[in-house]
Amino acid sequence: MDGNLSFVRVGDVGSVWDDLLDIYRECWAHKLHLPHYAPEAFGERLRRHAAEPGWEAVVAYDSGEPIGYIYANRLTGADDRWWCRTRSEPEPTVAGVSTVAVKEMMVRRRWRGQGIARGLHDVLLARRPEIQASLMVNPLNQDGRVQARYVSWGYRAVGTAQSRRRRRF
Repeated sequence: MDGNLSFVRVGDVGSVWDDLLDIYRECWAHKLHLPHYAPEAFGERLRRHAAEPGWEAVVAYDSGEPIGYIYANRLTGADDRWWCRTRSEPEPTVAGVSTVAVKEMMVRRRWRGQGIARGLHDVLLARRPEIQASLMVNPLNQDGRVQARYVSWGYRAVGTAQSRRRRRF
């Protein structure tokens, strides 16, 4: 990693909106023509997520250039929409515990493979008050390499998201 790398924690989406959108556009350039991946759809999801309790982001910069981000929010309990869409129903020792849900994490292609994603993840979780973290991943993403990376970071499968083929960790 470059010596000019910095990680910035933010609680105000407006202050990093353009940076997040620029990173998103580059990472999903090959799919922006699809409705779910359109920048407008991402903007709607980002606005909704940023309004949820405990929303926070960490943005990575290399010499001031935005290169990656992660954002998450606090789940409101076992009846949170996050857990209600999970099949099989998570154990109370999972869904009933204070949890931060990682909603998005991306690193621009040029900076991948340098530990930036892990750095974003660790910086975000280092000051979160929740007891555990949860995220969702498509087990087929990058031929299973993304899921394997999360497992190596200490995550374990706790269910499958209803109406999606994604595993909750």
